[in-house]
Amino acid sequence: MAATMSTVVGLASSSLSGFSPKRTSLTSEFLRSPVTARNPLRIAKASGGRVTCFERDWLRRDFNVIGFGLIGWLAPSSIPAINGKSLTGLFFESIGTELSHFPTPPALTSQFWLWLVCWHLGLFLCLTFGQIGFKGRTEDYFSK
Repeated sequence: MAATMSTVVGLASSSLSGFSPKRTSLTSEFLRSPVTARNPLRIAKASGGRVTCFERDWLRRDFNVIGFGLIGWLAPSSIPAINGKSLTGLFFESIGTELSHFPTPPALTSQFWLWLVCWHLGLFLCLTFGQIGFKGRTEDYFSK
């Protein structure tokens, strides 16, 4: 017991040997430095300084793209090209047919599924390419 007590006193006195009352400098892993280190990988407004693959506003949604994309899809899909009927007309007509027997879901062999997939695939392609084109042009991706 006496040996361990002297060891503790010896360690305490040796750690305080560099202590001066004029200069008190406490360092700890729990205290942050008053000077923050500069991180060259830090991007302004990006995830609080963490390095990430995407910007915070990676979608960069714009209501112009949604509006023009919807109009840009409704116009060509409303051309009567399928036996004198348009894709939009066939899709909305099949919605009405399926709603006529509402509690029963559409059968797997119903034409509704074909029109649903084709119409939405075209819409999403139009929105995707519209987003690429609109944002690419406003952010000068396509300039020489």
